[in-house]
Amino acid sequence: MPGHFEPRPGGGASITLDEVEISILRSLAVQLMELIGPGEEPVEGADPLAALFAEGPSEPPSDPALARLFPDAYGGPDAHQGDESAKAASSEFRRFTENDLRTRKRDDAHDMVRALDALSPGPGGSAELTLDPRRSARWLGALNDLRLTIGTRLEVGDDDEGAGLYRLPDSDPRKPMVMAYLWLGVLQETLVETLMPS
Repeated sequence: MPGHFEPRPGGGASITLDEVEISILRSLAVQLMELIGPGEEPVEGADPLAALFAEGPSEPPSDPALARLFPDAYGGPDAHQGDESAKAASSEFRRFTENDLRTRKRDDAHDMVRALDALSPGPGGSAELTLDPRRSARWLGALNDLRLTIGTRLEVGDDDEGAGLYRLPDSDPRKPMVMAYLWLGVLQETLVETLMPS
């Protein structure tokens, strides 16, 4: 089966990607970074210790994809109806964790872009990507974030995994996004398998 990760001796993973696959993955990773946002630039001369304790937002994002990437810590949005203590706890948790989580997710996607940019497709138009165990974990995070984002845009529920999406006609404008979602699922699944001990 083409386009899946294989384990490497000593840890890590490798995959052969063609130019189209490289381009699609890179484009998706860049779009993910744009969705997450640029992050806060440190103020010149600012106290680095104070930056460690910088507070983030206390409210969940209004964009459904961002809300999926940065969910409430205590239940979902509907769980807070009438439960002010859960809402307050979620807000407090978000204030002190979301900035770091955004940074990590952005860094994972940026690592994906850097790795793809370093590839040089050969005469056949494909290149082998090799990831060490640390980079494999970063890619796994980025693939998961991409699938969550696309799944949210496609309105894939937790229960159905979008069963109806498999039967979309080719003329449906969502079809390319569905194909990307399914392909990312294969990449994610095979990368997980390479990280599992034999």
